[in-house]
Amino acid sequence: MPEFAKRMEYMAASADVIRGLFSAMTDPQTISFGGGAPATEALPVEEIHALANEVLTREARGCEALQYGAPAGLKQLREIVADKLLAPKGVDARADDIIIVNGGLETMNLLCQVFINPGDVILVESPTFVHCVEIFEMFEARCVGCRMDDFGLVMEDVEEKIRKFHPKMVYVIPTFQNPTGKTLPAARRRKLAELGSAYDVLILEDDPYRDLRYSGEELKPIKAYDTTGHTVLANSFSKIFSPGSRLGYVFAEHRIIEKLFDAKTATNSHTSMLAQVLCAEFFARGCFDEHLKKLRAIHRERRDAMMAALEKYLPKGTKWVFPDGGLFSWVELPGNIDTTELLKEANAAKVSYVAGAGFFVGNTGEGKNCMRISFGNVSPEKIETGMKRLGDLIKRKL
Repeated sequence: MPEFAKRMEYMAASADVIRGLFSAMTDPQTISFGGGAPATEALPVEEIHALANEVLTREARGCEALQYGAPAGLKQLREIVADKLLAPKGVDARADDIIIVNGGLETMNLLCQVFINPGDVILVESPTFVHCVEIFEMFEARCVGCRMDDFGLVMEDVEEKIRKFHPKMVYVIPTFQNPTGKTLPAARRRKLAELGSAYDVLILEDDPYRDLRYSGEELKPIKAYDTTGHTVLANSFSKIFSPGSRLGYVFAEHRIIEKLFDAKTATNSHTSMLAQVLCAEFFARGCFDEHLKKLRAIHRERRDAMMAALEKYLPKGTKWVFPDGGLFSWVELPGNIDTTELLKEANAAKVSYVAGAGFFVGNTGEGKNCMRISFGNVSPEKIETGMKRLGDLIKRKL
């Protein structure tokens, strides 16, 4: 067999984390706090079934949905993104500066194709979303972690590392961050946009959880503070419509969009027209507002159930994040418990999570006693059962 590409070596560690995450999600006997999926009960199955029956006919939009489409995506859906999803959040966008992509992750892949050369530095949060690290490392970028406090990225550390490493890009999840659930305050969002402009660095804002807010004050995206086109906004329909549809979007300065368009055509021509047509109809017919209320109600109940279970079952000295939205909380255990080793016993007890060490870049040893806990696709009853199992296991270790 021919030799594998060197990139497979660079991404090996992050790929191991992702492989383990997906395997735990697929065991029906295990109560999994590991995945990042929204509640199955919140998926708009009945609405999409009715829409499909009406729309997917030869007389309506069936041929459009099953034919090739424009590389930038369905114009109707791009206009919906601009008018219904971005404008209310303080972001002035044109449909021509938006591309519909295959899930939120494709933006990261396309942006790396356009900007990243082997050896380029990308600054990331510490901890950060390991799936994106896998993509960055596939392009042979060097990821450097930046310090976080209780409110997310520390701007002084970001600026210091911009000066030191001269990165091509800063990757950030500002709202209900994955994996910690933390939210970056407005002043830091403005500062990060300013840093991108001042140092000619791309700010890649990944914001897929922002509409899943259950408490606290709504904040503008970092892109709303961008005056020079250095911030690229990546988002997804996975959490607010359907993960299985694999729909996302990217909004950026037009020169960047033109290059992303070229990378898109070279990668997969265009995003599924079938998914785009159904999603566009879902929004155009006014289904989204009621659906969002349902999403928030279901996940708020699960967030609250998880917070109560953490308080009830985990040992004294444990710390965790109370997220105002999203799907995750970050748990820091007392003592010297290694959550990577603990996970083997947890899986045997039919409960799982994602060990914290895998979310840090550079093998620093950080996060050894931490874990990411997801409550999105776990019922309150299973949260209670699963956290009791996990709490009993941790207490025995202590």
